[in-house]
Amino acid sequence: MISINASVNGELIHTYQADGLLVSTPTGSTAYSMSVGGPIVVPQAQNFILSPVASHSLNVRPLIIPDNWSIDLEVHSRTHSYLVALDGRSKVLEQTTQLHITKAPFTIKVVKQLQHTFFDTLKKKLMWGIDKRN
Repeated sequence: MISINASVNGELIHTYQADGLLVSTPTGSTAYSMSVGGPIVVPQAQNFILSPVASHSLNVRPLIIPDNWSIDLEVHSRTHSYLVALDGRSKVLEQTTQLHITKAPFTIKVVKQLQHTFFDTLKKKLMWGIDKRN
């Protein structure tokens, strides 16, 4: 378990006692964030999602904030270090290292199939609307 002091726009919002904290975008919301109880957010939404991993408190829930806000994280652990994972890459950081997260000043183009929607993907991959009893 680690302790993560999370601040948004300079205001402390919570000290998470958990195995970790996911900060994701709507594009990443249907992957790891969803698996830890985070919401599914449509790709066009302009948000960050904060989802605790194995929270040691029953009353802590995922939080959605605008993506033009800044997030600051200060981590404390018994080993005085912690692991940061970013899209498949990871690095061990000393607990004196604080993280400052903001939206990038640029965007990227995403290729998608014609006549295919985000909801088509949810229906197919999550079997939304399929009744196995029939």
